Amino acid sequence: MSNILWKSLVVSPAVLGATLLVSATAIAAPNTTTEVSATEQQAVTEVAQQPEMWAQATQETKVIDQVNSYSNEGRQNTTLSQVTSVSQFSDVQPTDWAFQALQSLVERYGCIAGYPNGTYRGNRALTRYEFAAGLNACLDRVNELIATATADMVTREDLATLQRLQEEFSAELATLRGRVDSLEARTAELEANQFSTTTKLVGEAVFAVTDAFGDQAGDNNNTVFQNRVRLALRSSFTGRDVLTTRLASGNADRFNLGVNTPLGLDPSQSGEGLQTFNVGNTGNNNVVIDRLTYEVPVGPAQVYIAANGGKHNQYAAVNNPYFSDGSDGGNGALTTLAAENPIYRIGGGAGIAFTLPFGQGGGILRPSSLTLGYLASEANLPGAGEGVFNGNYAALGQLNFSLGDRLGLAATYVHGYHGAGSALFDAGSSRNVGGVPVATPVVGTSIANTLPNASSTNSYGVSAAFRPSDRLSVSGFVSYTDVTGFGIGDDKEVWTYGLGVALPDFGKRGNVLGVFAGAQPYARGVVDGFNRVPYQIEGFYKYQVSDNVSITPGIIWLTNPGQNSNNDDAFIGTLRTTFTF
Repeated sequence: MSNILWKSLVVSPAVLGATLLVSATAIAAPNTTTEVSATEQQAVTEVAQQPEMWAQATQETKVIDQVNSYSNEGRQNTTLSQVTSVSQFSDVQPTDWAFQALQSLVERYGCIAGYPNGTYRGNRALTRYEFAAGLNACLDRVNELIATATADMVTREDLATLQRLQEEFSAELATLRGRVDSLEARTAELEANQFSTTTKLVGEAVFAVTDAFGDQAGDNNNTVFQNRVRLALRSSFTGRDVLTTRLASGNADRFNLGVNTPLGLDPSQSGEGLQTFNVGNTGNNNVVIDRLTYEVPVGPAQVYIAANGGKHNQYAAVNNPYFSDGSDGGNGALTTLAAENPIYRIGGGAGIAFTLPFGQGGGILRPSSLTLGYLASEANLPGAGEGVFNGNYAALGQLNFSLGDRLGLAATYVHGYHGAGSALFDAGSSRNVGGVPVATPVVGTSIANTLPNASSTNSYGVSAAFRPSDRLSVSGFVSYTDVTGFGIGDDKEVWTYGLGVALPDFGKRGNVLGVFAGAQPYARGVVDGFNRVPYQIEGFYKYQVSDNVSITPGIIWLTNPGQNSNNDDAFIGTLRTTFTF
């Protein structure tokens, strides 16, 4: 207990500092908005109180002011309900001479094709800027007629009208043409400096300060600062397909929870308490290609092909909103257990998958789909007992149902083959120990994961996601795996289940408060004295600092780690910062 208090004092200043920083940012933002609004209000008041000053302004000054006003439009992120400048109040009414003059020109020269019927939308008022766009179209049309030696079609009266309209709307026309020139310049610059015409970069960087507490876990660990970086090149050649080439690097290592394991089992063969940013990193910041996949629609089906690093959660719906963030991304739950049903962690590597829609979706039953996939973790190795079909593999089948707009259901089956020394929930990954690849479980106890001899598995799972309101989401899963080993005493049954409650937009748009409780994958009746259910409770709060930065503090509580009540409970505290770009 003294160790827990000491580590709490060590970690608390960092957590408190981050909390104060986030709070200061959140508080400062409304104050800044208030000051700007007050300044704008003062400016409006001053203009209203000094009409004589505006009356004395020259026509040239008015034009310059209008150009600046129009030029500032579009530089801010606005919504339809907001007013971005005073010019939006300056409508050109259908009763104005300018409106009627331009309407006459439009009807006789057919110079506006912006609306389906070639005219303005009825007789509604137009903003001065919108009116200038129509005027500019008519000027271009008249110039075209003159250039093609059909000037006799343009009357002198129309030319005089156009000249008068040009003079009155000179500011709007100047701004319109300036925007076109600027757009052309920016387009040319982008084309000259673009990385690729078919590829864009999507990146994520995770910084995490973590420590483990408890009489056993606390004695075996220190506070650590870990990272993981992913850079994904997403290429599309038809606009509907996606080739993903992802580079990954990281230095995160798993905690030693001080768990006593049965004789002959390696404590490192446990994935209990593992966090998502621990998945897919090299441990020493070496860069690897951890995903190479291609997705393309073929007829009604969506086809997924993985050449490297394929995972079931990349093509199958995991049905766990707000807790799952793609393939172990940094914006969902903290742990791998809370992120998704562990059934999707059985196998991985290279292979192919199809998702086929079916059903008409009438009534309460919406369009559904069937997903079929096959992944082999030794597909690149040509040796005996390896390859696409003779090595480790996992074949998945899943039915997806949508009931109304707020309930989703999925039933999943996975059949797998695992060679001697494999881990059941390894997601097709391994780590290098002394030059030898070692199976690395990403979730579950060592008793559930260890497969000393070759084994065949059949797994069954169901998951559901229910959204009773826009501010509440409830999701859960349960799965069962029947392990048939090819050695004496290798057979076992593995269970896991969990339930999560998420409150999206809690406190601020983009924030998520989540609580998850469940059981790590476990196998009972295998080893005497190791038959307790290893429960996990997790709570986290993702605070969205900006569109690209989030901070997520959280706590993970593990009871009966290693399926043994003699093992002390473990607590893991994390402060995770995620940058997306």
